[in-house]
Amino acid sequence: MVKLVLVRHGESIANAKNIFTGWNDISLSKRGIDEAKVAGELIKDIPDFTPTHIHTSLLSRAIMTANIISEVNDFLYLPITKTWRLNERHYGALRGINKDKAREIFGVEQIKNWRRGFDEVPPLAQDSLNDRRYNMIDPHILPKAESLHQTQKRLMPYYHEQVASQLIQGKDQLIVAHGSSLRALIKKLESIDNHDIVNLEVPNAEPIVYTMNDELKIIDKKILS
Repeated sequence: MVKLVLVRHGESIANAKNIFTGWNDISLSKRGIDEAKVAGELIKDIPDFTPTHIHTSLLSRAIMTANIISEVNDFLYLPITKTWRLNERHYGALRGINKDKAREIFGVEQIKNWRRGFDEVPPLAQDSLNDRRYNMIDPHILPKAESLHQTQKRLMPYYHEQVASQLIQGKDQLIVAHGSSLRALIKKLESIDNHDIVNLEVPNAEPIVYTMNDELKIIDKKILS
């Protein structure tokens, strides 16, 4: 058996202000730092969890959370891979807008569809990314907005090549990422249909522990809080 642990970052400053964030790079709030520490303590109590690699996004809130969890668990020696493929879903032109204000502009039902649906794409961002963290990536594959489905498509190749390839060898793995990118991954792992994915929520800093068999079939799932 092997374990895969997923953690959404602690509360960010944008979470606290109820703002659409996406690929905007936002730090953890004070509460988010404390949440990450608690997540680390919860992970410390997972029986027989000995990860060999940590995977996270290129965004500070996830990296900070991964680092805090590593400090709490003495994981700082482990290799860590930071990849845009684990970034939060790109919210396009909604980035930086208060969610309540967005509901006033676009309507409650439309915002719900953009946020929770599988194939709905928010309005495209009009600006281009001007961030050196993406300089090594072909600009033609970088999104200006994404549905959850599109997020899943850019995420799964990394999961199969870098995470599942290690799990199949019996090596525990830790992923620290974002609400929507983890929803996209969980949908695939648990074969959740397009309708039911609307109801899936991934809270900040509550580790999700999957125990898998030799064929990477899930035999147990626990959410730690």
